[in-house]
Amino acid sequence: MSSDPAPPGFELPLRLLLAFRTIIDELHERIAREGHPDLRPMHGFVFQAIGPQGTTAVELGRRLGVSKQAAGKTIDNLEQLGYVERGSDPGDARRKVVRLTDRGVDCLVRSARIFDELRAEWSATLGEEQLRRIEDGLRQLAPGDPFRLDTPRWFGGP
Repeated sequence: MSSDPAPPGFELPLRLLLAFRTIIDELHERIAREGHPDLRPMHGFVFQAIGPQGTTAVELGRRLGVSKQAAGKTIDNLEQLGYVERGSDPGDARRKVVRLTDRGVDCLVRSARIFDELRAEWSATLGEEQLRRIEDGLRQLAPGDPFRLDTPRWFGGP
């Protein structure tokens, strides 16, 4: 334990945000080199909200906490980039379903691998035991679903 005085309370959320930004920025640098230069941090939330079965624009908006129009603009952008496609719902031809393309799935697979690499690098820097203590402490302090898909909206996103 350090004998230095405790840092001011506002530093903790800023350090947590900085750690998040550090990981996400490095992910995007690496994934750009692997053929996905147009991705933005919010796109990962969108891909998760679309899910493996696809979803509608209305449902996507609900999951992300944004309007149907904002979800539609995001879908349009990702469709132009080749990450999603619109199609008919096999159960109801009136519904349009958004699904990840092979390019979108490739991006998720590469992202998962890169996140594992980044975690391994942090483990090498901090030591696995210390990193696990940090992760365990964060789970205790911030319980619940780590996939808060409405986070981009909370930051003022889509």
